[in-house]
Amino acid sequence: MCGIIGYVGEKKAVPIILEGLKQLEYRGYDSAGIGIVHKPRSKKGAEDKNKIFVLKRKGRVANLSGLLKNKHFPNGLAIGHTRWATHGEPSSGNAHPHQDCSGRIAVVHNGIIENYQELKKELEKEGYQFKSRTDSEVIPNLISKFYKEGDLKKAVAKAIKKLKGAYALGIICSEQPEKLFAVRNDSPLIIGLGKGENFIASDASAILKHTKRVIYLGDKQIAVLEKGNVNIFDLEDKQVSQKIDILSGDISKAQKRGFKDFMLKEIYEQPAILSKILSQWVSSDGNIRFKHLGLNDNFLKGIKQIIIVACGTAFHAGLVGKYVIESLTRIPVWVDVASEFRYRKPIIKEETLIIAISQSGETADTLSAVREAKKNKGRVICICNVLGSSLTRESEGVIYTYAGPEISVASTKAYTAQLMTIYLFALYLASLKGKISGEEFKKGVSSLQKVAAMQNKILSQNKEIKKIARRHLHFGAFLYLGRGVNFPTALEGALKLKELSYIPAEGYAAGEMKHGPIALIDEYRAVVCIINSSPVYSKMLSNIQEIIARKGKIIAIANKGDEQIQNYLKEVIFIPKIEPLFSPLLTIIPLQLLAYYVAILKKYDVDKPRNLAKSVTVE
Repeated sequence: MCGIIGYVGEKKAVPIILEGLKQLEYRGYDSAGIGIVHKPRSKKGAEDKNKIFVLKRKGRVANLSGLLKNKHFPNGLAIGHTRWATHGEPSSGNAHPHQDCSGRIAVVHNGIIENYQELKKELEKEGYQFKSRTDSEVIPNLISKFYKEGDLKKAVAKAIKKLKGAYALGIICSEQPEKLFAVRNDSPLIIGLGKGENFIASDASAILKHTKRVIYLGDKQIAVLEKGNVNIFDLEDKQVSQKIDILSGDISKAQKRGFKDFMLKEIYEQPAILSKILSQWVSSDGNIRFKHLGLNDNFLKGIKQIIIVACGTAFHAGLVGKYVIESLTRIPVWVDVASEFRYRKPIIKEETLIIAISQSGETADTLSAVREAKKNKGRVICICNVLGSSLTRESEGVIYTYAGPEISVASTKAYTAQLMTIYLFALYLASLKGKISGEEFKKGVSSLQKVAAMQNKILSQNKEIKKIARRHLHFGAFLYLGRGVNFPTALEGALKLKELSYIPAEGYAAGEMKHGPIALIDEYRAVVCIINSSPVYSKMLSNIQEIIARKGKIIAIANKGDEQIQNYLKEVIFIPKIEPLFSPLLTIIPLQLLAYYVAILKKYDVDKPRNLAKSVTVE
């Protein structure tokens, strides 16, 4: 969740750290801080001993930048942090870096130390004092306890043997002014390799401008970075070989490019991204070919059940996947919230395929679910956006979504990219198992190839959707209803509104309305109904009539040319008509725009909603 960056090199560290923190801010923006090793000058001009200067502030990185504006630090060693609060409220005191009592050691931390209270009590008995209410402050003090004879690496090793939980750490020491230390366990941290400089970061966005050569640090490995070299050790002080990977990506893709904010830019990028996915996985002869699937055809032909694990928006994509895969392949599909999967003793057989879905590839619960599946001999592939992420490295096979950096916390383009990838995999598997004819396969691919143009037509209605949003700003709650393959769309639409505008919103399968939700409907609640052309159209129309009878205010998503719906409703967003199975790729677009405009009109920050962070890397 939190963002970490560290630098050691020949350049001034502070500008590099601040620039990196701005790129990482989507991971957390409760507070930000920086720790710098420097030599202050005495009043007479003589240099003093090295010290660690720590500056941290509640709120955005911009607050921290303002405080550093007129300060001069020529040194080339620093660590930075942008926080998403877990233990302790957002405040300057709880912000990172945290220091030990002596002020010699400073640490930035992403993760949760599960046994921090026990460790804190032990340290307090030994005379250590604590200033914050975080779990993280035990780490520098624990390292300090073991720090003797100038061997910080050994002290770090002894300290992390005591820690239980997930952590990615950047560590500096005033007595070792040319070394940056890093260690991780179940929390992402990469090492960037430059010329005369090296970096650590929570993800590549923070360092992509400076280098594309990276090392993925392994669990419980300690890295010692100097400006000219990097060495990695295990907990027994044995040196570990380094594998260097080359990042792909362009930092310019993480810029707004004329849009007011990242979310709107990312909504508008969706047609191009879906076209790119098709160009990647559909060959010139019209067949689907995955380059990194990692499973042979014999296993795929023999699959008897599929389990999809994911969280949040990716979970909703997985729910759509259940409808699509079962419809096309006739294989039963279970979809689990990843945080529940690992604790329910899942039944995994030899013919079970596990599909993990995650935009970042670092979602803690999804990674834990994958590890649980692998313990039970499950075969795992993932659908992921980030090349080289933990999930892609722990799965047998990968289908990349190629959505590019998604900066806005509320996911939009990653969702439809996941959907498109699921559709392609379902068609591929159905064809492989002989469940659909060649003609049906071609028709499915052809339908997907039309989606981008249809999405563009919906996006061209943005002004009309903004007007609808303005007319519904005063409603205190929203209900989203969908049926069949668009029931998950209702869930995702409600989630987007909750995330961005803080309006209570619930998504339901419309057939369940009479089993409880109908009690909520009155003239003070807006109801969003997805009523595209489908086998359950008439059922959905009956639901709408029931809502009208109770004075509910309805916004409908319907197909262009639907004259019947106009007999009942004034507030209708029309979308192009497509085969019902593929409709979630279209029905979600007006719901994303609706949520966006409601939040914008309420003057909320759509890119950084309160209490949320982009990558949930803690359980």
